[in-house]
Amino acid sequence: MEGVYSEGSRHALPGLMQQTHERIIVSVGGSLIVPDAIDSAFLRRFKDLVLGKVQRGYSFTIICGGGLTARNYQHAAEAVTPLSRQDLDWLGIHSTRLNAQLLRNIFAGYAYPVVIHNPTIDIDTEDPVIIAAGWQPGWSTDYVAVQIAKNLGAHRLANLSNVDYVYTADPKRHPDAQKIERTTWKEFRALIPEEWDPGLSAPFDPVAAKEAETLSLEVAIMNGAHLEEFGNYIDGKPFRGTIVS
Repeated sequence: MEGVYSEGSRHALPGLMQQTHERIIVSVGGSLIVPDAIDSAFLRRFKDLVLGKVQRGYSFTIICGGGLTARNYQHAAEAVTPLSRQDLDWLGIHSTRLNAQLLRNIFAGYAYPVVIHNPTIDIDTEDPVIIAAGWQPGWSTDYVAVQIAKNLGAHRLANLSNVDYVYTADPKRHPDAQKIERTTWKEFRALIPEEWDPGLSAPFDPVAAKEAETLSLEVAIMNGAHLEEFGNYIDGKPFRGTIVS
């Protein structure tokens, strides 16, 4: 079992509703958790926002990316010896699990007692927060997030990264790229590669996008540094970001 947990360690939130009216799936990019060093200020604000929404009846399943931690390990290993794609993927997976364990400890008392690796298992819990991470080679954390949404019957997934919107092209290379506030899965998938690669730079994994389209899942892509926008999305208010549905 990952982490230490006991019923006596659970916290009660004042006025916590007994039944949640929606479970939100949240994919948190590793670039937000560890942009350079671990961003404790972001983690504190993120925890406060999530628990504030829990108090209003929401519940959350949070999937962590690997970000800089994964890249540092991958680059260090490759500097010493050539690695297979699978080996690189495993380094990334274990980096997501380290970040996820950090979040599970931060939410101790509110979170399911172990980090979820396999997104297809049955999860029977009343805990308002579930933390998950990467599972196996060939699966991005975006794909894990979509599979957990399928497993739990969730209808909305918030993808928190370091970009404000999906654009018609890479805005760093194309200054005339236009932001997209709402699009269909068909239109979105035309903007991204067809295959996923561990080093792919795209707002959402192509394989995960294909599965999300099949599930009619709504995915909101936004900059997690602006957590007020995440809060607005949860509440169904206008927010800065892109909705794909």
